Amino acid sequence: MSSLVGKQAPDFDIKAVIEGGQVVESFKLSDLKNEKYVVLFFYPYDFTFVCPTELHGFQEKIAEFEKRNVQVIGCSVDSHHSHIAWLQTPKIKGGIQGISYPLIADFQKEISQKYDVLNEDGVAYRGLFLIDKDGVIRHQLINDLPLGRSIDEVIRMVDALQFHEQHGEVCPANWSEGKKAMSASKSGVEQYFEEATK
Repeated sequence: MSSLVGKQAPDFDIKAVIEGGQVVESFKLSDLKNEKYVVLFFYPYDFTFVCPTELHGFQEKIAEFEKRNVQVIGCSVDSHHSHIAWLQTPKIKGGIQGISYPLIADFQKEISQKYDVLNEDGVAYRGLFLIDKDGVIRHQLINDLPLGRSIDEVIRMVDALQFHEQHGEVCPANWSEGKKAMSASKSGVEQYFEEATK
């Protein structure tokens, strides 16, 4: 498994399912370039266990992503038919009814291979990629199948990237919006630690 950080995000042109079960025949990552940041996350399968908690977790924070001009996209190796069926299944039955962001159908497993998250059993690990408006991957996280992700941490990473882009400063460990950042220099780190001890 290799790192894609700092590289152009592999493009795709594939079927996606959007809110209400509508099928988009040609959903392209490149259409979002220069327009939005993207959080692309992979999950193993529809109709499973940890997966719906993650999908609903992203939906619960969707306004926070939209406020930051971020397009959230989910992806699994299921067909678009499976996505539609899962979207029509109520949350209390383990479904994802109410999810509004696109779910892409990587049925041929080409996207999972491009992003190097496909395991030996032919299912995607819980990969997550933060892509900037230039189409460059700036953050990558890959969890094993039993380990659900923190949506708040994804938002924190978006905030850190956007803060760096706007101010030029770098974000130290445990940085969050409103906290002190630093210049990327010896004097910057010295000043940071000096102020932290006051």
